[in-house]
Amino acid sequence: MKTETIPTLPSVGESETVVKIRNLNKSFGERAVLKDLSIDLRQGENLVVIGKSGAGKSVLIKCLVRLIEPDSGEINVLGFDVPRLDVKQLRELRLQVGFSFQGSALYDSMTVRENLEFPLRRNLGITNQEELNQAVEESLADVGLSHTIEQYPTELSGGMKKRIGIARTLILKPKIMLYDEPTAGLDPITSGEINDLIVKFRDKYNTSSIIITHDISSARATGDRIVALLEGTIKMEGTFDEMKLTKDPELAQFFNY
Repeated sequence: MKTETIPTLPSVGESETVVKIRNLNKSFGERAVLKDLSIDLRQGENLVVIGKSGAGKSVLIKCLVRLIEPDSGEINVLGFDVPRLDVKQLRELRLQVGFSFQGSALYDSMTVRENLEFPLRRNLGITNQEELNQAVEESLADVGLSHTIEQYPTELSGGMKKRIGIARTLILKPKIMLYDEPTAGLDPITSGEINDLIVKFRDKYNTSSIIITHDISSARATGDRIVALLEGTIKMEGTFDEMKLTKDPELAQFFNY
């Protein structure tokens, strides 16, 4: 498959590379999902990956932290040679990479406060209640949900759960954020709020993010650069406005909405 490459923004191109993937391959049985895929993520960049369902978008970001083991290829994240990490090193990497799953992944038996305290206690060993309170309150303020602190997830709307899930991920102050379909199942207004948060956190914490989505409105709102993943490899990349000008019929269908 021929790759159509479009020049990216100069200011982004001059940034440090924090994720480098080269010749990545992953198959499930006879089905090749990722085929010799190569991609970079730069410091402070929001990189959006679009593609049809089953194109391998979620597999890609799961390979970055070895939630899925790649078959072959080079994956370097924040200087870590990911395929060769031992258990201790992999844990260290995962503390620096936040993963926002498609579902909110909250514990229904815990209050919002307890959900946000959990990664601080488990991953950082923080037990001082004043320190925990400060971190939880700051994270909830970031997503505009301070008033939910003593509520349970079952009392929250889908959009609120999504925002709390993002807050729980960001409470560890990761250097990289991975968002898997952040606006899936949400109404347009709530989707817009999530998109605004993604951009806000990039600006506030200088995080680098990979955003997996089939929501072209989300891609336009959040992406500094967009790549189109088709048939297991990247067919085209560029800014939203550049991508929209494509004459490729497979890609044009994403932007004709």
